[in-house]
Amino acid sequence: MPRKPRKPRRLVVGGRVYLWTLRHRHRVPDGGRSAGCCETLTLYPQPSGTGSPLRIVFAGGPDRYVPGGAPMGSGDVGFVRGGSLNLHEPGAVRALLDAASARGWQPGERRAVEIDGWLLLEEAAAARPGAAPVGPVGRSRSRSAQAE
Repeated sequence: MPRKPRKPRRLVVGGRVYLWTLRHRHRVPDGGRSAGCCETLTLYPQPSGTGSPLRIVFAGGPDRYVPGGAPMGSGDVGFVRGGSLNLHEPGAVRALLDAASARGWQPGERRAVEIDGWLLLEEAAAARPGAAPVGPVGRSRSRSAQAE
């Protein structure tokens, strides 16, 4: 049975449970083609009330790509000449969480924290064990984190 796309997924890291979601947003100017695409990965420490969400935001811009339709797959983000990840993969989510934690984010924070994902991307992509380059052409399939 396919996974429901809006249902939060579960990630367990060092005994700590997180629920995570991935959302896409963009504007559609009068020309009809999407513009200003943005992917937001949100992690919610569990149990509820033990910490506030961490939002990792990837906004489109020069020399980077965020999916806005074909030929890119949903969840693919990256630098045109550099690291990339598929944000639907639990291993990529784990690598971004580790990178955010290394930069000082703590799961017990009492207010929501938003981080520019581009500041974490190269570190997270490099941390993926055996990760192949990910981009519009292909995706790696790592299961370095437990997910449901």
